[in-house]
Amino acid sequence: MKAVLINEPGGPETLFLGEYPKPKPTAQELLIRVQATALNRADIMQREGKYPPPPDASPILGLEVAGVVEEVGESSGSWKKGDRVFGLLSGGGYAEYAVIPGDMAMRIPDELSFTDAAGVAEVFLTAWQALFWIGHLQNNQRVLIHAGASGVGTAAIQLAKNVGAFVAVTAGSQEKLTACQKLGADVGVNYREGPFEPKLREVVGEGGFDLILDFIGASYWDQNMKALAMDGRLVLISALSGSHIKGMNLVPLLAKRLQVTGTTLRSRSLSYKTQLTRDFAQKGLPLFQQGKLSPVIDHVFSWENVQAAHRYMEENRNIGKVVLEVK
Repeated sequence: MKAVLINEPGGPETLFLGEYPKPKPTAQELLIRVQATALNRADIMQREGKYPPPPDASPILGLEVAGVVEEVGESSGSWKKGDRVFGLLSGGGYAEYAVIPGDMAMRIPDELSFTDAAGVAEVFLTAWQALFWIGHLQNNQRVLIHAGASGVGTAAIQLAKNVGAFVAVTAGSQEKLTACQKLGADVGVNYREGPFEPKLREVVGEGGFDLILDFIGASYWDQNMKALAMDGRLVLISALSGSHIKGMNLVPLLAKRLQVTGTTLRSRSLSYKTQLTRDFAQKGLPLFQQGKLSPVIDHVFSWENVQAAHRYMEENRNIGKVVLEVK
């Protein structure tokens, strides 16, 4: 089969279309003829040699897939050949064929195209986990979502508003802030124009935020501590600005009884990801059919232009997901 391969760790220029053995599904898996996949920051880090795949994962990039069932393992559930499915992968999405456990596949709603569905699994499952499984967000609570215009950010805004939360975001341009507000964000701050915490404090007052989703890490630590409310929760999903915090002050953690949880989804156990997928499929997926949620697709590239797609994401130009159409 054809797949996007890597010559050696490095920049987008190392990506190329080549030949790779077609995966064989186990009894519990489905073989998917891939129609579309999507980019994630983890793909860029893996391409650079900074984020090796788990030992049991495909070395091919791609953490999500949308396509058509080609083969059905004898113990993979009630799926049948020809079903339109999408789901989360631990790797292997940038290819003509991919395998996925039957329990982790989700049926594509009739309202969504393959390219739409390719932009759902990773970001909505990550946001679902961070907001509800870890962050325990509830109606009328306040949540601050950093990188609000990212794929996970745009998903988290919609999910948080759907449960009746007050949503604040940070982003790097007025265009991105406007996009976030169209998705339901109540207030936004351009982090390029100075510290975000004093500006948000003017809006929310001394109460602060019950929950913060953070992709930035070290450079936002002090402001996050100030912005959190009593018994607030910080969910750290990535550390794009670095992971070492000089002179870290533990007093706010104690005084405010704060909780800080780090999380990655890719390295979770199969049973965990299966339970998360089932929970989202039961409670979240119907919201797409009802028009309450929608994938935010910034740009669709042919997978032949995968180098351009990676450059586009690395330049932080996207609002929402960057999708690869597999032809």
